Amino acid sequence: MKSATKSLLATSLLVIAAVGIWGIADPDGMVAVASDVVGQLFRSRAWFIMLSVSGMLVFCLALAASRYGQIRLGPDDSRPEFSTISWLTMLFSAGMGVGLLFWATAEPLTHFRMIKPHLPAPDAADAALFVTNFHWGLHAWGIYGATALTIAYFSFRRGTPMLVSAPFQDLFGEERWARVLGWLSDFLAIVAIAIGVGGSIAMGVFQVADGLDLLAKGDGAGPILLLIVFASLVACYIPPLLVDLGSGMARLSNLAMGVTGALVAFVILVGPTQYLMNSILEGFGSYLTDFFGHGFRTFTFFEEEVESWFQDWTLTYMVWWLAWGPFVGVFVARISRGRTIREFVLGVLFVPTLVSLFWFGAFGGLGLFESLRGDGVLEALTATNVERVTFVLLEELPLSWLTTVATILAAFLFIVTSVVSAAYVLGMFSSAGDPNPSKKIKLVWGGLLGLLGYAMILSGSVDAVKKVIALGAMPFVFITILLLVCLVRALGQEEPDADRRSA
Repeated sequence: MKSATKSLLATSLLVIAAVGIWGIADPDGMVAVASDVVGQLFRSRAWFIMLSVSGMLVFCLALAASRYGQIRLGPDDSRPEFSTISWLTMLFSAGMGVGLLFWATAEPLTHFRMIKPHLPAPDAADAALFVTNFHWGLHAWGIYGATALTIAYFSFRRGTPMLVSAPFQDLFGEERWARVLGWLSDFLAIVAIAIGVGGSIAMGVFQVADGLDLLAKGDGAGPILLLIVFASLVACYIPPLLVDLGSGMARLSNLAMGVTGALVAFVILVGPTQYLMNSILEGFGSYLTDFFGHGFRTFTFFEEEVESWFQDWTLTYMVWWLAWGPFVGVFVARISRGRTIREFVLGVLFVPTLVSLFWFGAFGGLGLFESLRGDGVLEALTATNVERVTFVLLEELPLSWLTTVATILAAFLFIVTSVVSAAYVLGMFSSAGDPNPSKKIKLVWGGLLGLLGYAMILSGSVDAVKKVIALGAMPFVFITILLLVCLVRALGQEEPDADRRSA
């Protein structure tokens, strides 16, 4: 192992372990520091974050529409390794996963509760659903797509290791600044991945534990139940780390997506079907007409309450996707060999976005239906126990015990797929880009991800988890922009007839 790789591995392990130990020893102190630093960054750099993520989306769309869209991610005669269905389920499971279940109803209702004092209730409901769709739509997948496309292009087209640093070193060789920048980019990517996935572990454990507590007729998941769920999770994600990526991830992803697909179909068919289909269609229309302009909004001229809401939600989400960007990017790149740039962009951006619009239109629409026409129990619950909202919603429908079990199962599977994917990617980074990292290094990273997840569980708050994730991800926005610059330069070196040869 080269000295640079050894130093990267040693430094990364030391920093991640230190953060995990800090979070376990002093969770309140860690959250306080994260909240203070993130708050200052959001106040001073909101414009830069929104401009950057909107720019990534525009870049991906423009590239797909250009003559470079026919270039394959690999040799001109290469073809995809995975079927389209498996490819889409794997990238969606890695990219969104448990968050969809956690926020399915809770996020639209949280926005509705905040917006309702300022707008008539129907307009507030429409705005709440739009903002939720914006957070989970094209801008999120534009971040993922930009990172994944650059890594896939350089790895499969130019034969570089599958590392964030590879584009810099491929284009600029052994220049000292390129080596330093490459080392730093890999390190920042590792930190962002580890902290981002650790936060998702905590969120998933919160929801699974609360679902189990609800089945047992409890009034809130206690520390013992949280520990049992966490230990069970660790026991379940270890075996997939010991098998091939395709056989492990594809099966788990297909199962998780199958369960969630059945859930949303059940909600639409058993709930107020006409109302929910209208909600899905209206949410789609509002998103289609307003998403682009909203990507440049910073709410500069609004009162402090609105500015705080924008920072706590939109900015936090954009940075959250940046935290997952290197992890999802490398993983999606790994499973996308042989696809054209156009096929890649259309699949990565539009299919998951359409699924999210359908998902939130159904679950969010049903929650808004209850708030507008019911007693508002769900809306009130978002202020006290956000992880229980989806389960309480399901109690309003037939077979609630079955749908609750299905939700718990899907959430658990999504956490497992996220940890397995992340440990795989971190193993690659720790092995100089080896596409098949050793079982030992994957197990090491699986253990550290568990340590971080447990540290964030001890924070006891979803809001606290979001702050820590944002702190870990902020520096990576600069690296993503530099990656796109490298991709533009490399594409300029393609032969003029490359699009014809790869068609």
